[in-house]
Amino acid sequence: MPTSAIRLVRFTGRLLLALAAVTALVVVFLALIALTDGAGSGLAAWLTTLGVGAVPAMWLGRRRSWPARLVPFLPVVIAAALTASVCIPTVPTARRYPPALPFVATQHWSLATGSRVAVYHYPPANPGTRHPIPLVYLNGGPVRGISVLDHRFLQLLARQGYDVYAYEQAGGGRSDLLPMSQYTISRPVRDLAAFVDRLNKGKVDILGFSSGGAVLTRALADPSVAARLHRAIIAEPGPMDGPTARIAGHKGRKSARGLAPAMTGPRSTHVPRYAVAFGLMRLGLLTPDTGLIGQAEGDNAFTAADLGSDTASAYCARDAQRIPAEDTAQNFSFSPAASLRIQQTVKDSPSIASKLRRSRTPAMLMIAECSSQLRQWETTVLANDLAIQRTQYMPGVGHHMWNGLDDNNDRAAAVITAFLQAKPAPLPNYPTRDEIPAFLRDHK
Repeated sequence: MPTSAIRLVRFTGRLLLALAAVTALVVVFLALIALTDGAGSGLAAWLTTLGVGAVPAMWLGRRRSWPARLVPFLPVVIAAALTASVCIPTVPTARRYPPALPFVATQHWSLATGSRVAVYHYPPANPGTRHPIPLVYLNGGPVRGISVLDHRFLQLLARQGYDVYAYEQAGGGRSDLLPMSQYTISRPVRDLAAFVDRLNKGKVDILGFSSGGAVLTRALADPSVAARLHRAIIAEPGPMDGPTARIAGHKGRKSARGLAPAMTGPRSTHVPRYAVAFGLMRLGLLTPDTGLIGQAEGDNAFTAADLGSDTASAYCARDAQRIPAEDTAQNFSFSPAASLRIQQTVKDSPSIASKLRRSRTPAMLMIAECSSQLRQWETTVLANDLAIQRTQYMPGVGHHMWNGLDDNNDRAAAVITAFLQAKPAPLPNYPTRDEIPAFLRDHK
């Protein structure tokens, strides 16, 4: 074999060994991040990785001349440079709250629970049609700010004479953060009771959407909280407890997930630090209270584009090419770590079915045709809340039922207002409890 070919083979072999060494050190670093829960912003794992790499490099270079002794350290240097980016914040580590909205004043209320929440009030636009009972909105998330799209829908309800209040749950939007250990599914239930007390207008009507619907369901199962509620609307609820969260089931008609154009805009997951942090959290390899990134930093980093196809899953397949902008970049706010922690506390919670069966608060359930929620999450509420007086199956819409497309907002408002005023429903009462098995079979 020619000398040049031998040299090429040797060089290629050394290059492959160096790449393997870099890869091995990166894997060691990620494993240490998980084992140390990201201690010290990842520096503990980074320094340990350097030590792990330096020891064999020193051993390999011990009999070489001085310049050649540095060669085994090259993979260590490369791995150190690659992994150092995981340890360096690229956004502020103190919470940056969204700026004030131009169309509604932001109030901040301190609740008896210790939460300090951002509150929005839409008084009745037409005093002549004013309804006497306040309507409180619980948005989805969990721990997400109220979107501009939702604000527009609340304005529509106010124009129809409702005195509408909404607040962003602790940690979301412009509300103050909580210590990570305090993000539990029971906290927003207690906050709801404290909010109604702080409002001081007697019983209230409640509209709970998505995870807000799950909070409302749990509130109905708690007699001390339910006593503050006049009527309840549970729209597209998430799982109400651990047994429900573990149910295997199916979703609604086909959504726009996988059909809609990819979301544009910056993504935190394109930055190594946040790709590692959020990725390992989703896998359960980092705790929500990880030392790698603080709650405030994670909130600051996370963008609407990071939601990926989750947004598209809230719309019907037929709407894939016209999904509206749900929010502005300035208003968008989501706490991924706090959200994961609350979801975990739902999974760990015992059944509330027996308590929910004792509820006496008049309620309505709203189900979307193209729901991205498991049907069984919704039908479990229907089966156990005997105070549900009507179910409204909303054709032509996905999980985000009031989305500004066509007449969807008006149709959702008609269903809501008819129930609140105890008027005939604009849609059939479907499914009833007796129809649940057929509904699950026919609406996949």
